[in-house]
Amino acid sequence: MRLSKGANRALKVATGLTLAFIYIPLAVIVIYAFNTSQTLSWPPDGLTTEWFGKAIDNTGARDAFLLSLEAGALATGIALILGTLASLAVARYKFFGRETISFLVILPIALPGIVTGVALNTSFTQILGVELSLFTIIVGHATFCIVVVYNNVVARMRRLSGSLEEASADLGATPWTTFRRVTLPNLRTALVAGGLLAFGLSFDEIIVTTFTAGTGEQTLPLWILDNFSRPNQLPIVNVVAVIVILISIIPVYAANRLTQDEGGATAGRARGRKLEAEATAIP
Repeated sequence: MRLSKGANRALKVATGLTLAFIYIPLAVIVIYAFNTSQTLSWPPDGLTTEWFGKAIDNTGARDAFLLSLEAGALATGIALILGTLASLAVARYKFFGRETISFLVILPIALPGIVTGVALNTSFTQILGVELSLFTIIVGHATFCIVVVYNNVVARMRRLSGSLEEASADLGATPWTTFRRVTLPNLRTALVAGGLLAFGLSFDEIIVTTFTAGTGEQTLPLWILDNFSRPNQLPIVNVVAVIVILISIIPVYAANRLTQDEGGATAGRARGRKLEAEATAIP
């Protein structure tokens, strides 16, 4: 569909305003990370890179960064296992309450983080008697990471025909062999994309972490929140925020590329099958 010159110009302006609305605040943080002054003054007094070295040498920031990596990796691993199992059950089998289960799996991502945090804190400390620690952080993060993996995998499963799995079973393959040799290869990119997005969500989560972190456990977002009000730490906080932005871009970009590549590959296979069918029909 072709747009008129006026409509095309208006669409470009609207797109530019939308991007500016989203990214100007992030650009300000990036500029402040190079500010020579410890105070937030605009325009900056000058530019320097000394805060990056101090941020790298900061023990608290480094430990919080490593803890966030550990929590994100483990929460993503749990989410990949449970989210995949749930998606296989919903997409491949018919049973009473299937849609209800699908709704309940997705629900945590829609709940306010503070509600989830309070519920988890109460369950751990009052009902289960579990001391808040890295384990409770991982469990808390996994509750919403599962949703991301589930959505990616169940969408892929619904696009895939079950005929290959049925053929594998007819040839005598066990369910595990069928999953390993047939289902899993078709889900590979969906799993990677879901895992990357889940890790990104876990890495920058702060509300649920506040209610599930034990004494002395501090992820990078918690460290940023704790040090933001300290004037002597503010330049380092800005640098760490820039690092978090860069780290967050990586999984989102990779997941987006995987999704696009898979879409192109699927379209290519469909076109190939169409051409093959047309060629076969030619007398």
